[in-house]
Amino acid sequence: MDSTFALVEKEAIADLHFPTTEVLKSEKEALALKVELERAIALGNLEHHKVKIYFEDDKKKRVVNTTIWAVTDNAIVLKQNVVIPIKRIYKLEI
Repeated sequence: MDSTFALVEKEAIADLHFPTTEVLKSEKEALALKVELERAIALGNLEHHKVKIYFEDDKKKRVVNTTIWAVTDNAIVLKQNVVIPIKRIYKLEI
């Protein structure tokens, strides 16, 4: 795991605040993330496979190890309707 990302429990994500700005700087990175998200949702729904999600809230960079249950146009949904905006995700580790 990248040491610049602090480990956070899935349940604590609901209390985080997310700015509306993008964390990825290029269109190529955003497209690669979209492909990773599609793969992660398939693995999550079929095999309950956990992934590491590297993201940033309004305070710091964080990482969570969990299953992605759904992907919308703007966010990913984890268990218990915990949501992370796609604009705030750096990468997934599947």
